[in-house]
Amino acid sequence: MKRGPQSGSTSVDYVAKVRITWTPEPPPWVVVLAGEATRHGAAAVAKKLGYSGSVVSQVLSNTYKGDLARFEAVVRGAYMGATVICPILREIGTDRCRDQQKRPFSSSSPMAARLFEACRSCSNREVKS
Repeated sequence: MKRGPQSGSTSVDYVAKVRITWTPEPPPWVVVLAGEATRHGAAAVAKKLGYSGSVVSQVLSNTYKGDLARFEAVVRGAYMGATVICPILREIGTDRCRDQQKRPFSSSSPMAARLFEACRSCSNREVKS
């Protein structure tokens, strides 16, 4: 008996697709992204990265018009272990750094307030105020 895809997986081979749409050859981070999308589904990958499914689809099809370098940094942090040195938290993933930069001021804890202030002038800052 033939079984369908396992729960959470998809029948779309995004790796094969990026090898066609990214010529002459997709960058390694795009192949990693495609592999994760093949295993877990593009929607799940988009959610983990904090982007919409359409953005992930556009990147995979090499039609994304946004800041590809910023997207690459998030993929590298989430799936490839890329890190930066945070002045407060020390070594953290580039994806966590970007998420922290987007947070509004919070007085819920001294750490939250310190992070907000540090992020505003950090050399790792990507998100515009």
